[in-house]
Amino acid sequence: MIDNIATEFYWLVLTIIMTGLLWIPQIIHSILNVGPTKAFLFPDEATTKYADWAKRSKAAHSNAVDNLIIFVPLTILVVSLGADNELTAIAASVYFFARAAHYFMHTLAVPLMRTLMFLVGFACQAVMALSILIAL
Repeated sequence: MIDNIATEFYWLVLTIIMTGLLWIPQIIHSILNVGPTKAFLFPDEATTKYADWAKRSKAAHSNAVDNLIIFVPLTILVVSLGADNELTAIAASVYFFARAAHYFMHTLAVPLMRTLMFLVGFACQAVMALSILIAL
């Protein structure tokens, strides 16, 4: 067991796991809506039968993946360069909760909160990036 894992890595792992699970509600909807055969063999066709919330869920998951591509290397660089500090630890934890809230706000069609949560996540990434630049 790792005793001294960086707080940023802890939140990174949780964010990766969460992002990896966000597709589940949409797939369950697809299976229940069009049946397992069409859901698994013809997923593009199955998406045409999605309810609006499932379409938004799919888009929110895609957005989470897109942002994970930025968050992962920033977090790895922060820790590996020794730029981790209390602010980057807070940013990593806030990022996790902002992305979770973004998913739900997007799926539930709450536009202002969705955008606000996206911006909070972006601010967390900016904190990480600035910490890297300061360390260089």
